[in-house]
Amino acid sequence: MNFKEEITYLKKEKQAIILAHYYQRPEIQDIADSVGDSYYLSKLAKDSKENTVVFCGVKFMAESAKILSPDKTIILPNIDAGCPMADMADSTEVLKLKKVHPDAAVICYINSSTEVKALCDVCVTSSNALKIIRNVPNHKILFIPDKNLGQYLQERLPEKEFILWDGYCITHKKVLPEYITKIKEIKPEVKVLVHPECEKHVRDLGDFIGSTGEIISYATDNSFKEYLIVTEDGVLHELKKKNPKKTFYVPGKTMTCMNMKKTSLEDVYNSLLLTQHKVTIEEDIRLAAYTSLAMMHEMAR
Repeated sequence: MNFKEEITYLKKEKQAIILAHYYQRPEIQDIADSVGDSYYLSKLAKDSKENTVVFCGVKFMAESAKILSPDKTIILPNIDAGCPMADMADSTEVLKLKKVHPDAAVICYINSSTEVKALCDVCVTSSNALKIIRNVPNHKILFIPDKNLGQYLQERLPEKEFILWDGYCITHKKVLPEYITKIKEIKPEVKVLVHPECEKHVRDLGDFIGSTGEIISYATDNSFKEYLIVTEDGVLHELKKKNPKKTFYVPGKTMTCMNMKKTSLEDVYNSLLLTQHKVTIEEDIRLAAYTSLAMMHEMAR
């Protein structure tokens, strides 16, 4: 069976749109109508004219789309594609921490569960967090769940006081500084582009720190010929498409998120054929979580 042809046919028949994160497998990115980072995809899902959205990513992404578009059918092709970082923040513990810090603005990274989003004032992505938190009136910020992104934001916003949740991305955590220094010894001209989910001793070695989309833009807009990409390796597919004459390296063999790679073409085909793995959220939880996501879109304008 030619899954690509069948997916194209079913997509038209079902009047569906396929969205894929940059970290998905190359063949998934190639059949998607749009490829992007979390913020871009959440906005596309919200604004799309199609009533069926096949979200090739992980659970929190598809849930975010459903929160913003309750009347649309949101499908997660592989129901087992989760996010360990999102699972590190427990809503019961978040509620306890809110009571300890009643004067704090509670801000969650989009990599969090619906239940956690429902307890937060505003949601952020790595591309808009700095702008949003800078404009939050509160001095104290309770940031959930990524401590590494939180530390990076704290460095950039010393006027704010941050209370950080002890969560992290298991893929970015695997990167060691020596992976970067070894490549720089061999390739001294290489530019090191780092995602803020990396730990500080890795971020400190970067020539540029930014979100997935910002990393792609930096490598595309600059004239340097060699780049070390310190984020999930799925982004290399888009980088090479946009920059065929440039060379990209990764630090060791550590930068693969197994959850992001779970979705296959067969999964996408079956999800369209059977309209299966539809995302459902209880309405009271959805409404509570909607506030934080709607506020993100408003404050990120």
